[in-house]
Amino acid sequence: DPPPPPLPKKKLQRAESLPEPGSSHRYHGDPEPRAGSILYSIPPPHLRHEEGAPPRDRPSWGPKKPLTKSQSLGEPLVWGSPRKAPSPSLKELTFGTADGELGQLLESPAGICGVILGCQEAALARLSAHMQEELVGPEERQQLLEAELAGKRWAALGVLEPRPCCQSGDAWYFRVGFTFGHSQLQLAAKVPKPCCSSLGVQSSLGTHCSIQRLLGRFTDRLPRELVLPGIPGKPSQGPSGEDPACPAPRPVLQVLLCAEVPQQTLADFVKGSHALHRTSPGHYERLGCLLLLQLCMGLEHLRGQNVAQGDLCPENLLLVQCPCAPQSQQGQKEPLGLSLPRLLISSFFKVQEKQRPCSSSQEQDWAQGLATPSPPAAAELNVGRLIYQILHVDISLENILGFRSKRLPEIPSLSIYSAGLKRLATLLLHRDPHQRVSIEQARGILQVLLWGPRQELFARSRKSLALLRSWLEVKRALLLLRFAENSAGAGVSPGLEEWLCCQYFQGVTEHALYQVTQVLY
Repeated sequence: DPPPPPLPKKKLQRAESLPEPGSSHRYHGDPEPRAGSILYSIPPPHLRHEEGAPPRDRPSWGPKKPLTKSQSLGEPLVWGSPRKAPSPSLKELTFGTADGELGQLLESPAGICGVILGCQEAALARLSAHMQEELVGPEERQQLLEAELAGKRWAALGVLEPRPCCQSGDAWYFRVGFTFGHSQLQLAAKVPKPCCSSLGVQSSLGTHCSIQRLLGRFTDRLPRELVLPGIPGKPSQGPSGEDPACPAPRPVLQVLLCAEVPQQTLADFVKGSHALHRTSPGHYERLGCLLLLQLCMGLEHLRGQNVAQGDLCPENLLLVQCPCAPQSQQGQKEPLGLSLPRLLISSFFKVQEKQRPCSSSQEQDWAQGLATPSPPAAAELNVGRLIYQILHVDISLENILGFRSKRLPEIPSLSIYSAGLKRLATLLLHRDPHQRVSIEQARGILQVLLWGPRQELFARSRKSLALLRSWLEVKRALLLLRFAENSAGAGVSPGLEEWLCCQYFQGVTEHALYQVTQVLY
């Protein structure tokens, strides 16, 4: 057979040397192929070889090597290197990856199983990043919005509702509108209550799905149309004898502009869900697990930045409706009470370097941690109390301190989640701090409660790392199949619960599963 034609000597372009991640490069002169097209896997005619040509005579079409500092964009790329082309990364593989590149991977020591498992993990990471962007918005857009809001005050905002849309333990929230480009956005104007501002800490936090996002701040006189409890000068509630022609001046208050508009607090949700818990205990307690999981993930993020939640109580945890409401298989929206909201931590304080010394008495340390408003070491205790509050079990501070033994209030067994939540609450409220589970361990226990592995997995086979590894590999494959089927079927966009599930299977290992199941079961 004649040798292949030489490559044309063309100037190296930036688009050729720096391909987009996850996309296959195209040969010169090829038309733009459609996603999912068969053109992705068939090379153009002038580059095909006759059947039977030895593989070593074919040129390597692996991913192009990025430019080094000694190369410029105008220099031709040298192909005559005697070294073997590097194998493509599993993160860059797509359905349209050339067969030559796939062949290199299939010859690797990992074999086909290693390639498939690596591709699944990479696909879950891409899906997770895409879903997170859908939930919190693109980072670049958020930065542009922050720059646009700099220096803006009440005059640049449109008050959509005169009364607060939500009142937390430390602030009032008003729904306001803002014109950004060609779109009309809805933002939340947060007016902190006296002595409850945590602006200096909140402005330094990174982006996280469970942390309130601060877009701007200003200090201005409160508009007269806003109804704020306890603030003088309201049109309809002025003091007796006030001259309507000369109303009292409105106070000058600090205002924070937030990206998410809260619907209610966790305390409001729990208070209004007694009937749902009674009629659909399984669904309600699953919602409780998902809300607690979001809280634990947010607390982990804050601890990584040496920040703690200001007052970890249901009144200070905000619930926000997700942009894409979950839908059933028939394409109908779920009732409002059954949908999963985003949980946001909204008040913070900086952790001091000098921590409270441990008490010599475990009983005294346990009681002091519950009585003190959310010190760093008491986050586990407060999350344990939240479990009881979400499950509508009385767990007031006086109730806890009234127990002289290690017995805690009973949690009724109403669903498959009840026993696990009771076990987690017991571990979080343990009097001995050395036997108390951490927030990270609590997050792992909640993930196992939601998505497994459950105890019946170990009924036929003894628990081992090999069994857990096999279970994990099968569940990852089934999760990707579910995403594909949902996308091709009803066209349902993945929501918050799917993102949380994807986060779990993306990062968990069989070793972590072994430890969590040991503690839980």
